[in-house]
Amino acid sequence: MRDTVRQELVARQLDEQISARFPVGRRLAILDVGTGRGTQSLRLARAGHKVTGLESDPAMLSAAREALAGEPEGIRERVRLIEGDGLATGVHFLPGSFDVVLCHGVLMYVQEPDAMVAGLARMLAPGGLLSLLVRNADALAMRPGLAGDWSAALASFDSDTYTNRLGLPVRADRLAALTATLEGIAAPLHAWYGVRVFTDTIEGDANEAQLPAAELERVLALEDRAGRTDPYRRVAALLHLCGVRG
Repeated sequence: MRDTVRQELVARQLDEQISARFPVGRRLAILDVGTGRGTQSLRLARAGHKVTGLESDPAMLSAAREALAGEPEGIRERVRLIEGDGLATGVHFLPGSFDVVLCHGVLMYVQEPDAMVAGLARMLAPGGLLSLLVRNADALAMRPGLAGDWSAALASFDSDTYTNRLGLPVRADRLAALTATLEGIAAPLHAWYGVRVFTDTIEGDANEAQLPAAELERVLALEDRAGRTDPYRRVAALLHLCGVRG
């Protein structure tokens, strides 16, 4: 359920920003840094765009290639998957090579994110869109607090690190700090959304397949509305920030 909400909301928000910035029907060059299993890369390729997925984890890259192999030939031709680190985009690509750069669920694993974000922005052509999905450091107390873990919730107010569901120590980002970073690299924040306001605490075995289609759509409609509305979006588990290259 959590992943369904994340992927669907980010897809809707990204489509909204792409539609607002580029002519209808234009085939875009898109870089997906940390493509994972390729969910967003394949979706964008199905929409007609040319997508390059960059992934450092061999297992994830293998899963993305397997998913790509199941697509029709016309879609496979629009996707290129490369093993590589998001910190070294300049090794693989020339500056200004892409209309859109995605970096979703990656910055939490990077100790010093500013240099990476600057490198991603350099990959954008003028007017290009940078899409970042990060853990919300301003709302780290929400998950343990709602679970009744009072000590962890109190400690979260003074920290930007947490332990994720895989048991790994990772970091979160604050909206104000990332806004300043984007301004400083000439890709100022254009729009931002909250992702997973109400569904972040759902247990891992909860499956959207157990929900009637109409009920799932109500969940997505609720999350979509909350992710665009203050004060709800400010306490979302994730933040989706969209900067535009000047």
